Amino acid sequence: MIRICSTEDVPKGAVISADVDGVQIALVHGEDDAFYAVRDECSHAAVALSEGEVSGCTLECWLHGSRFDLRTGEPTGLPATEPVPVYPVEVRDGEIYVSMTPSNGVTR
Repeated sequence: MIRICSTEDVPKGAVISADVDGVQIALVHGEDDAFYAVRDECSHAAVALSEGEVSGCTLECWLHGSRFDLRTGEPTGLPATEPVPVYPVEVRDGEIYVSMTPSNGVTR
């Protein structure tokens, strides 16, 4: 697990982008108060998902409106049809840690 930041750095409903070992991830503080990490790149148009909007447990791409389930990486709204990698997140003592082994098996 790699330390990313403090929980205080990511307000509820916010997204930050972080470089972890050369991979850009979008770290999301979901509206359910959980933290999620996905590859910071839309599988449809290769733009930063961290610039999108959080709604419930989904993250919407700002360019074409594709939505991704933060728990599974699966697209829940077109035009994206391919999932994005989802990384396990652990919160310890107010710090957020991420494993760079995708929990959903997607590696693209």
